[in-house]
Amino acid sequence: MSLRLILADDHQLVREALRALLEKEADIAVVGEAADGRELLQRVAELQPDMVIIDISMPDIDGIAATRRLHADYPSIKVIALSMFCNPQYTLEILAAGASAYVAKASAGEHLLQAIHQVAANKRYLSPKIAAELAGDSVHAKAADYVSNLDRREFDVMKLLVEGLTSSEIADRLQLSELTVETDRRIILQKLNCNNLADLIKYAIRHGLTFF
Repeated sequence: MSLRLILADDHQLVREALRALLEKEADIAVVGEAADGRELLQRVAELQPDMVIIDISMPDIDGIAATRRLHADYPSIKVIALSMFCNPQYTLEILAAGASAYVAKASAGEHLLQAIHQVAANKRYLSPKIAAELAGDSVHAKAADYVSNLDRREFDVMKLLVEGLTSSEIADRLQLSELTVETDRRIILQKLNCNNLADLIKYAIRHGLTFF
């Protein structure tokens, strides 16, 4: 069965180029388009796609805010973010909002299909240049040096948080209560000296704890 996608970008030429790229693939169907975040949310409610490809910089409701709404209202719908900027802060913000991938527009022709298939397999994906920007000089650090103070369950919860699962999804996956997962989340952030999920994702990338 084909993956059903919606394209959201305020530039019609970009949407046309993306559609032309994706419609060559037998396992992908572009079922709708949107020119801004508000229109995207309407299209998602109408069409119930499997995946959304969204530009971060859009009028009315931007890509980060729209992704946050989508993740809250439709947690099963995967989001791939596109941007003309290789900006670590944008990357962290939209991953924390619920996106599963971040692809630079300049390399979309090379990396977008790979991102789609990775995300469809419940993995994250970052364009190599963006991943390198986030990793910095610490990408080869050993995982054990940074998570030795987490117990096994906390490590498992951390892994799934970084992969983008909600507390409810983690609770189902690990057969825990949602309250236990929320408690573990607070403990993990405290132990790793992170303030929020964006900090945790950045921490994981910089210390080689990437699971995507």
